[in-house]
Amino acid sequence: MIGKLLGNRYEIVEKIGGGGMAVVYKAKCNLLNRYVAVKILRSEFTNDRDLINKFKGESQAAASLSHPNIVNIYDVGESEDIYYIVMEYVKGRTLKEVIKEEGPLAEDTIIDYSKQIAYALQHAHQNHIIHRDIKPHNILITGDNRAKVTDFGIAVAATSSTLTNAGSVIGSVHYFSPEQARGGYTDEKSDLYSLGIVMYEMATARVPFEGESPITVALKHIQEKPAQPSKINPSVSKSLEDIIMKLMQKEQSSRYQSTASLIEDLNKLKNNALTAVYMEPVSEEDSPTQVIPTVRDVDLEGITPRESEKPRVKGKGKSNKGVIFAAVTLALIASLLFLFGVFYAGNWLKSSEIKVPQLTGKSLEQAEAEVAALGLRLKPSTRHDSEVEKDIIISQKQEAGTTVKKNFPVEVVVSLGSRPTKVPDITYKFLTDAELDLKNAGLEIGDVDNEFSEYEVGRVISQDPLKDAEVPEGSKVNVVISKGKETVPFRMISVEGQDIARAIEMLTSLNLVVEEPIEAYHPTIPKGIVIQQSIPLNQEVEEGTAILLTVSKGPEPQEGGANGENDDENGEDAANTSTQPVKTSKILELNLRDLPNSSVEVKIYQKIGNQLVESYSKVYNTTANTGVNDNIFKVTLTDSGTQTFEIYINGKYDSTKTINF
Repeated sequence: MIGKLLGNRYEIVEKIGGGGMAVVYKAKCNLLNRYVAVKILRSEFTNDRDLINKFKGESQAAASLSHPNIVNIYDVGESEDIYYIVMEYVKGRTLKEVIKEEGPLAEDTIIDYSKQIAYALQHAHQNHIIHRDIKPHNILITGDNRAKVTDFGIAVAATSSTLTNAGSVIGSVHYFSPEQARGGYTDEKSDLYSLGIVMYEMATARVPFEGESPITVALKHIQEKPAQPSKINPSVSKSLEDIIMKLMQKEQSSRYQSTASLIEDLNKLKNNALTAVYMEPVSEEDSPTQVIPTVRDVDLEGITPRESEKPRVKGKGKSNKGVIFAAVTLALIASLLFLFGVFYAGNWLKSSEIKVPQLTGKSLEQAEAEVAALGLRLKPSTRHDSEVEKDIIISQKQEAGTTVKKNFPVEVVVSLGSRPTKVPDITYKFLTDAELDLKNAGLEIGDVDNEFSEYEVGRVISQDPLKDAEVPEGSKVNVVISKGKETVPFRMISVEGQDIARAIEMLTSLNLVVEEPIEAYHPTIPKGIVIQQSIPLNQEVEEGTAILLTVSKGPEPQEGGANGENDDENGEDAANTSTQPVKTSKILELNLRDLPNSSVEVKIYQKIGNQLVESYSKVYNTTANTGVNDNIFKVTLTDSGTQTFEIYINGKYDSTKTINF
């Protein structure tokens, strides 16, 4: 399956788990660029329509739930006889792995995990969904100690760890309830029984019932009482033990009746406010009146008739009395010897009692020296912990002050420090993708700096630490993000009065973006000449800036032309007849030599009757030109007959010019 693409979207990366019915893979969703978990039905079941329907039913059951302690279902699909469910990818360990690695868990941890599982079950039960397979294997623990319940909806008994009833899977044998073992009615309290088994295992690192076969274990769920957790792990408190034992009652009516009442007691236990756990009295209906045969009428192997029913043998009376007297005498002697033995043994035991010291928070070396001086032994186990330094004791199984015997092994958990992980290569990725890759590796984004570079804006151009470096889990990776190419501002040039083709050539050579020009009629400026630019002369701009040009369409057409136009098919002026004046162009020159400013605004108005109509406007740079015509302003004006123009420089009247065209 590795490398296979499901639904043209989910690319299988690696196998991360599996059960009797399905295999779970880690995959990358190419559409949303994130990692997901894909649960695929095993190939040997793809021809069984009932199993396929149950497999799909699992996705439908879980998809209706949305809770932070339940693994989310994203998608369900079928591709080339491959049936799959797409789920949230949770980076972490199963609760079963946690218990195997760490042994019995601390009481605070048990309460925390149990509450989270209970909240998940409460949400499911409120939506009328019973899990029916609560076990440590189906509970994922994230790096920040969040518990997430997965695998809603049991599908098939594919291994020895599950039992079936009339072809239907009813649970995992070490964790299911007595009613599941009997094939009876299951409800929300069946999930609570299984949660009790999970809490029992968290407290003792073992399941309450073991057997040579699943049937043996199932019968023990129905018939036997589990050993009290405190008998296995003395550090289990009485209140926690009471909660566990109430959850594991054989009768459904004797257990907690809802997850809400369980959560309430767990909160009280957390706050040291739980005084007693109420146990339901045993119902009289458990022993109904019925006709049963006498013991002697029952043919049971190993049961013998009562002594009074045996035939008497003559001549044995005196002998029996002697035997009874001897037995009583021996019993008295044995009792006296036992009392003396208990007295001396008690004194010996009392003299050998040693109190366990406080070891949590001390170094392994200190703890070994301390317990050795007391005549005890240290039994360390290890696990990674991001909050406790390496070689420091995280917890101890036997609490400080507990009385033990000489050479007793005191069990402690020693920190290995943070779990090492390899830094992924996140260079040239966008920041959001880089954050996702780091999160999947158990790392975080650190400091983010920005620099100019040749790479696209927003891409990571460097990282610290570098790829493949081994760092503790939870470490931060600093990155530098590209701001794109560095641009240096420059002053805008003028292309007004230029032919449009030449103007575009000049602007694009400066890496400016020329937008689609706007065309407008102008009475004096010839067609194709730039009238105006959106960014004025000398304004600071950067490369990539957009600029809009206004281009002359020439004089506005006169009425009476063909189709409302004055140009014939050859582009000649159709109005150039005996009834229309002939227009010519003249160059107007202004001497701006004596003006002190480097930039001069020139406006030319045409005098028509008593009105002034603006004919030309331009900001002219007096320092930009060189040569013999330095600071000579030239403008081309087009008209016919004799026309009068008024010139304004920097907003003030300068002169009046009369031109014969």
